Amino acid sequence: MTDIDGIDPRTAPSGTGCTECDTAGGWWFHLRRCAQCGHVGCCDSSPAQHATAHWKSSGHPLVQSFEPGEAWFWNYATDALYDAGPELAPPTSHPADQPAPGPADRVPQDWPNRLNR
Repeated sequence: MTDIDGIDPRTAPSGTGCTECDTAGGWWFHLRRCAQCGHVGCCDSSPAQHATAHWKSSGHPLVQSFEPGEAWFWNYATDALYDAGPELAPPTSHPADQPAPGPADRVPQDWPNRLNR
């Protein structure tokens, strides 16, 4: 998966957490990074599902996991998983000391019951 339409390896991520959850004071389970514009959003298991919402509003279908140690890509438009792809601009994950779910000070005690399945 190199030289793919919809991936800009030069674009830095929008931040270290879900852009919309950070603005609203929410929390997330795992993070996904748009491979085209760098938007960081929360995964579909997260209560708000901002990564999918970003795809639907922007038309950018390719995301990469923004979790430490993970390099896979997902294509929302085709439901295809890619084990690897081009290296994106750093950082390639949220900080290793940032927990999942996170951020730690905003995660409710009953968070497992609030996940989408």
